Amino acid sequence: SPEMLQCIRTLAKRTRGLLDDGGVLPVQVESFRLGMEISVIHTLALKLTDFLLTRDPLSERVRTLLRFEDLYERVEYFLAKSDAEEHHSALVSIFEILEVASRADLKSDLLQELERQKHTLESLRDNPDISEAALDDILWKIDQASSRLFQTSGKVGQELRENDWLMSIKQRTSIPGGVCEFDLPSYHFWLQQNSDQRRHDLSQWLAPFQSIREAIVIVLRLLRESGKNTTLIAHQGVYQQMMAGRVAQMLRIRLSRNYQCVPEISANKYALNIRFTSHEGGQRPKPVETDVEFDLTFCNL
Repeated sequence: SPEMLQCIRTLAKRTRGLLDDGGVLPVQVESFRLGMEISVIHTLALKLTDFLLTRDPLSERVRTLLRFEDLYERVEYFLAKSDAEEHHSALVSIFEILEVASRADLKSDLLQELERQKHTLESLRDNPDISEAALDDILWKIDQASSRLFQTSGKVGQELRENDWLMSIKQRTSIPGGVCEFDLPSYHFWLQQNSDQRRHDLSQWLAPFQSIREAIVIVLRLLRESGKNTTLIAHQGVYQQMMAGRVAQMLRIRLSRNYQCVPEISANKYALNIRFTSHEGGQRPKPVETDVEFDLTFCNL
């Protein structure tokens, strides 16, 4: 069932996080044999969680990039404001970015993907249908992003993790009403500083994620531009399509606002199901019973 599948994915994601943190165990034990046994078990467990997370063609890896993109844009929005409450929201979003970027293999995945895309684009250089200027521009951006990301040492956002004051605030933000003035007086003192000072501090705390952000912008841009739109009809609000071996890392759906409905997507390696629902007055979504015309794009790097 969808509920069971979501439960398995959540469990696998949490297990993957523990496995990433446990990667150093084999070198920390004194017994060579025990270290080798731990290493083998660790490798097998990683392969199992990879399978559980990537069996859906809408990959968890791409979802991580999209979450990072959404959070970064949210921080930039609140950072441009001047209100203390808005800067509080910016800091909370930075804490969320820290969690999303904590995946051990995020940096290496991005470097590998940028290198793979560079080789793919280089092969298009003699294509008469490709603009040399546009090609040179994207290749230069890939080189710049790869260089900055490669120069980033250690775990992404480690500077924030080593800031005890920030981590004390982060811990309290997970508690409902946990950042009241009597809980964090020093934080409220900071919130009462002038907006330029708060903005300067927030920009410094956001800076460690800039190289990751640049790489993600390029990868998602290439991913979004990789597919072709197909205009389809969801009869009585439902559309089904057999995948027939097609693999997609991301689906894009576009429809007119006149329809006043949203798509709910269910996909696996065998079939794609899209159901359009309407939302009225904050009530439970209701299935749309009319035909809906929409554009569908299968995106894959």
